[in-house]
Amino acid sequence: MSKNKYLWALPAGIFLAAGLILRFPVHRFGYLPYALAAVGLLIVFWHFRKNWAALSGMLTAAALVLRFAVRGYAYWGYAALFLAALIAAHRFLSKTLWRILLVLVGIGLVYFCIVETPIIKNARTDSQPERKYLVVLGAAVHGDEPSLTLVRRLEGALSYLEQYPESIAIVSGGQGVGENISEGQAMHDWLIEHGIPESRILVEDKATSTKENLEFSFAMIRDRGDTPEGNVAIVSSAYHLYRAKLMCRSLGVEAAGVAAPWGYFFVMLNYFIREAFGVTHFWVFGR
Repeated sequence: MSKNKYLWALPAGIFLAAGLILRFPVHRFGYLPYALAAVGLLIVFWHFRKNWAALSGMLTAAALVLRFAVRGYAYWGYAALFLAALIAAHRFLSKTLWRILLVLVGIGLVYFCIVETPIIKNARTDSQPERKYLVVLGAAVHGDEPSLTLVRRLEGALSYLEQYPESIAIVSGGQGVGENISEGQAMHDWLIEHGIPESRILVEDKATSTKENLEFSFAMIRDRGDTPEGNVAIVSSAYHLYRAKLMCRSLGVEAAGVAAPWGYFFVMLNYFIREAFGVTHFWVFGR
């Protein structure tokens, strides 16, 4: 029996390794890497299902990997850490305190669903989005190259500008840490490379937040003798559109939303989770 004690680790390791390799170094095969990794994790968790310390420890280790070793999965890491804490709490709390904790967790989940409802509802392009100006909200630039998130937003902008040839793009974003050029300049260069005439692109390169993206872009429109009200569409990541439109309303502008193409499904879900905290912050602090 002792010889077979750790035989479960072989298939678990194979599934996990295959999933990680196909997802990160290879970047192919769609959802297959996630399915393989999930099978490997299920084998591990099933083996340790009665060992609270092992389960909590593995979830904590997974949380650290998702938070620090890979990009775009941080909130999955926080979720894993939260589950690890719940497992430990179930082991050490009295029945009364455990029940109180479960009630609080339930309230939190209900609130989370309430916040996510308008986020998901607005995660699409509005009907009849044609406007005179298209504000493209910035995202990270790695050196001189737009990040994947920014490329997705630019792809959404390119499709919109090709569909509505009279629209003018305002590409908005300043220069941050690790960026050799401003986000606005990186977006300008990308759109030029993809066939949009320079005459249709205005660059705003000072903004450091979404609120400033909008404020400075609206100021540029007013400087041209136009009004942003009724003349602006905003392109951003699908999960970000609800909060962006809320910010527009706080500035007195009702804007149309244009959703950028989705990236990796589970990375996008990570950002949908994160956005619940961003929306809560806006509801409380107005920024």
